[in-house]
Amino acid sequence: MRLDRQWIAAHVPHQGRMCLLDAVLSWDPESIHCSASSHRLSDHPLRAHGRLGAACLIEYAAQAMAVHAALLASAPSRAAPAAAIGMLASARSVALLVATLDSVGADLSIRALRRHGDARGALYEFEIDGDTEPLARGRVHVLLEVTPTGSRAPV
Repeated sequence: MRLDRQWIAAHVPHQGRMCLLDAVLSWDPESIHCSASSHRLSDHPLRAHGRLGAACLIEYAAQAMAVHAALLASAPSRAAPAAAIGMLASARSVALLVATLDSVGADLSIRALRRHGDARGALYEFEIDGDTEPLARGRVHVLLEVTPTGSRAPV
């Protein structure tokens, strides 16, 4: 099931240019695979001093996790999910395999695997590639704060 940028922006708090993902290529209850081309934009919102550092890949992974949480919350098997706001609590065992994203011409392929999750948070592993070139991998822990109904989808 392919979901586009418009669907993504409608379901996560990342708006405007900060919505970095282009599409959800596939997902299931344990994983998500997204694509992005925004790293090639000269006016990328995370670009600083004329460059887009590789640490920004953690934000791409976090946004894929936010989309995954939104998809899980809206799954038909869930009865009236509570909305939540996610906060990046930690990034561990992160390997940045490039210094910047400036020379990555291919779209980014962002994969995240949910290792554990409950009402308080989730632990994901992620891998990001540009074409077949590995760019980053690591683990991210997200804390969830439940919000009143009608808030944006979980992150």
